[in-house]
Amino acid sequence: MTDKRPFRFAVLAVAAATIVAVPAVAANLDAIKARQELMKKNGKATKAGAMILKGEAKFSPDKATEIFTEMHEVAMKFGDYFPEDSKEGGKTEAAPAIWQKPDDFKAALVKYQEDTKAALDAAPKDEDAFKQQFGMVTQNCKNCHEKFRLDDK
Repeated sequence: MTDKRPFRFAVLAVAAATIVAVPAVAANLDAIKARQELMKKNGKATKAGAMILKGEAKFSPDKATEIFTEMHEVAMKFGDYFPEDSKEGGKTEAAPAIWQKPDDFKAALVKYQEDTKAALDAAPKDEDAFKQQFGMVTQNCKNCHEKFRLDDK
């Protein structure tokens, strides 16, 4: 009869390696989920601003502050959720360019942070001032999505 212990050992080793690898995958999914949640918040703020621009919602200085505060808070947190091990999985829309051109991604993020802060500091008191600030901020969204987001089509 042959000794089956080496086979059993190999099976146990593979099973142990699989168990150890599971937490790493969970960390990846946590980062992806966090950045997706932040983008949902950003999208909600952007939608509120767009409704003002379209005349579907009334402008108020308080609403402008709320919109720009939300966008700035997202801008300040967003860059924290792109570890090297979160390139794939969880239906991520993050483009490889984020990791291939990290300086470009960081520069785009810093510009968004600065522009959302400037819009917040400008504290628009009327709709025309809001439109100007909102346009500056959302141009960042467009530029970043073109370079650093996978096409979801």
